[in-house]
Amino acid sequence: MRRLRALTLATIVAGTAFTAPAAATAPPAEPCSEEPRENPVTEFTSYDEMLVELGRIERVSRGRVAVETAGESNRGRDLVTARVGDGPEVVLITAEIHGNEKTGPDAVLHLLDFLGTSESPKARQIRSELTVVAMPKINPDAGALDRRGNDMTWEEAKLRHPQLASAPSPWNYYTGSSQGDDYSQQPGFDVNRDYNPDLDYRPHPQDFPGASDRPGWFLSPETSTVRDVYRGLQREFGGVDSYIDLHHQGACYTVPGTGRFVTMSLSGKFVADPAAPGSPYAAYADGFRLDYSKQLNVAAYNALQAAANQNPAFGDITLYPQDIDLPGTGLGTFQLNGSGAVLFEVRGQTQTLGERHREMLTRTVEIGLDGILASVSSGQVHNLDPAAYDRIPPTDRDQTRGTITEIED
Repeated sequence: MRRLRALTLATIVAGTAFTAPAAATAPPAEPCSEEPRENPVTEFTSYDEMLVELGRIERVSRGRVAVETAGESNRGRDLVTARVGDGPEVVLITAEIHGNEKTGPDAVLHLLDFLGTSESPKARQIRSELTVVAMPKINPDAGALDRRGNDMTWEEAKLRHPQLASAPSPWNYYTGSSQGDDYSQQPGFDVNRDYNPDLDYRPHPQDFPGASDRPGWFLSPETSTVRDVYRGLQREFGGVDSYIDLHHQGACYTVPGTGRFVTMSLSGKFVADPAAPGSPYAAYADGFRLDYSKQLNVAAYNALQAAANQNPAFGDITLYPQDIDLPGTGLGTFQLNGSGAVLFEVRGQTQTLGERHREMLTRTVEIGLDGILASVSSGQVHNLDPAAYDRIPPTDRDQTRGTITEIED
């Protein structure tokens, strides 16, 4: 297996004043297309390579990084956690819930290597103040197939949940073509719609087929395992302070007024305010921390703006569309359960960009994660202005057809 580069980030002052990205007037330097096509992906870390690398990190960290199996995917691959630090605040990071979104696992491995082996003041502070729990590949079956959906049929789901024998299949079940992949012979679910804010929920036939703006069901072993990890941390620490989920989006979106492609979008809003009159999630209102979610996002944004002098692409960060209500996502579910939540949406999935810009995009994720962890561990996150979040430029989506966001389709 190739040796992964350790994470070596310049020290970022997470409380840096908010600055807008520098304007660029040049048109995009490369053609861009959202047309799905076959692209090589061998430079990304495979599932087997991930297990080898986690084993190496565990050894060289001399026990600072603890790797454990938390469950199994539908096809029997281990779903692993890697834990580092012994601080009182908990940060949970998940990656590759969609198997064609591959920079997250590499960035997480680099982060674990840094936190487990570095003796820098930053690494020591993060380890002493935080407990970081990472799940680098939470949908390894999809990762092996390089596609969005997992590898599980509706019949297999009903075998796991016999009470659903007569229920219709859910709306997020793929049996045709999606993003250039043919699911007719190997159906699967978009498991990022399979979460439910009620962490004790068990699937009920009357809740099917469901919809995008309604909770999911914990049908799949993948989402059930993430839920169990989250609940375990709740029991141990009293709550999960921060949750970060690493995704990809379209390849051709631009930063408003610049013509420059968006390197990554951020978001801290995934559900409507549970305190609003008539909200079906009123029971979660007391623990809902939207301002804290915004502060976490500002920490990531500031770190990337500070790094733009290394590479201007690090400054091409936008705000993900905010008009969404997605309680069936992990972000929506865990935000309703009291966690500050952050979405990273990196440019381009494998069917559009393949391995192009892999190192730069992975580095973008690393810098954003570093900004959050440094800000939370130092306490500076609480000094950030939540209103700065609303000044992050929105994504210009006119470069591509349609307005459906990746998290919604």
